[in-house]
Amino acid sequence: MLFIGGLGRSGTTVVERVLGEVPGVCTAGELVHLWHRAVLSDERCGCGEPFSSCPFWQAVGTRAFGGWDRTLAERMETLRARVDRTRFIPRLVLRGARGASGPELAEYVSVFRRLYAAIAAESGATVVVDSSKHSSLAFCLRTDPGIDLRVVHAVRDSRGVAYSWTKEVRRPESAAGADLMTRYSPVRSALLWTGHNASLVLLARLGTPTRVLRYEDFVAEPARRVGELAAFAGLPADQAVASLDGSSVHLRASHTVAGNPMRFTVGQITLKRDDAWRTQLPRSQRRLTTLLTLPLLAAYGYLRRSAR
Repeated sequence: MLFIGGLGRSGTTVVERVLGEVPGVCTAGELVHLWHRAVLSDERCGCGEPFSSCPFWQAVGTRAFGGWDRTLAERMETLRARVDRTRFIPRLVLRGARGASGPELAEYVSVFRRLYAAIAAESGATVVVDSSKHSSLAFCLRTDPGIDLRVVHAVRDSRGVAYSWTKEVRRPESAAGADLMTRYSPVRSALLWTGHNASLVLLARLGTPTRVLRYEDFVAEPARRVGELAAFAGLPADQAVASLDGSSVHLRASHTVAGNPMRFTVGQITLKRDDAWRTQLPRSQRRLTTLLTLPLLAAYGYLRRSAR
């Protein structure tokens, strides 16, 4: 199971979509949101169909749980609030062994294990990609020895992330695209960027197989990076690279739940770096974001002249 972790607006959706074109890989979207947005709210799958009408997801639900049950979805939302939050990571480091959260954590993770197994069985894939991003979910999943968890730690320049969170983006899943995606101030996104990345660093130090992937490196050398990710997931790197033509890739419809609107994109796309923040993010906000994220910004090489 390949888990893409990091703060939103770090290029995780494009990474997931490209990985979805690799033989043996099934991308499922942000499964942490499956219960609310798909089962309870019946939002659209990446294939364009409402979740309740998507043959793939209905088959997955039948195989994993005997069908999608609102009671199970509501229970998972309750459990998520009790065990899957960033503030619980110190407790999750102890594998939930202390306190009343132990049985609830085991229950929560066991449902994900059954879900991943059903997705793999229905798709015929060797690797299932969950792009939930939330580091706390990765800490939850690592407590189950039945899940072969491998984490792609997605990183993007904090100033690019800050600018992206200020933009107004409509959610195409909502009626007539009326709902907007969440927006954060640069200060808020800078703090979240530091918190998520620091948590994923801790996850790696605890022994969870992790590969850091910078968004800027991915779009600059997609074939090389896809090959590396395929090898990390245990797949032949040469087959992975075959899906790319330089920086161009043809995206087929995918069965993803939740995520960036790009998950609905079908057809030929060219991967290119988005550096609009350099001119669009006000200088004062760039400086403040740089200051708030300085240690990790330097650690990931974003302050080197060659990275600019």
